[in-house]
Amino acid sequence: MSTDEIRAIELLSRVPYGRVATSMRAMPFVAPARHIVFEGDVLIRMHRGLGYHRACNGSVVAYGTDNFGSDDEAMWSVQFTGTAEIIEPTEAQRAAFGREPRTVDDEAFDPVFMRIDPQFVTVHSLDYASEAPAPAAVPSVVRHLHHVA
Repeated sequence: MSTDEIRAIELLSRVPYGRVATSMRAMPFVAPARHIVFEGDVLIRMHRGLGYHRACNGSVVAYGTDNFGSDDEAMWSVQFTGTAEIIEPTEAQRAAFGREPRTVDDEAFDPVFMRIDPQFVTVHSLDYASEAPAPAAVPSVVRHLHHVA
């Protein structure tokens, strides 16, 4: 594994949820998913009732997550791009996912599990800790926006 892949796996392990993106009937979509890293594999759990797993299975997907909602001054995001496949998880993998939601959109949660085989991994970081203090109040600037038909 490359240094970026190792770093991405470590960061992915810090948060429980992310977003999977692919296309369905030639239209792009993004859906939330629960993920775990289990023995080096990126596994996700989704709600079967939404049908997104059918578009993902055997297709190239992007799976990303970040810590943007945290209070950390060092922000990061990771993305794994690769082929997804439906799997039957082991009991240990199911346990690692933890509690399941009771419902999704008022429908009983029905889990489906997938493994992503990453072909590309990206890691981005934003460090606000070293940012210079904000300057003193700056007079406001009025901008005029013109609509062009």
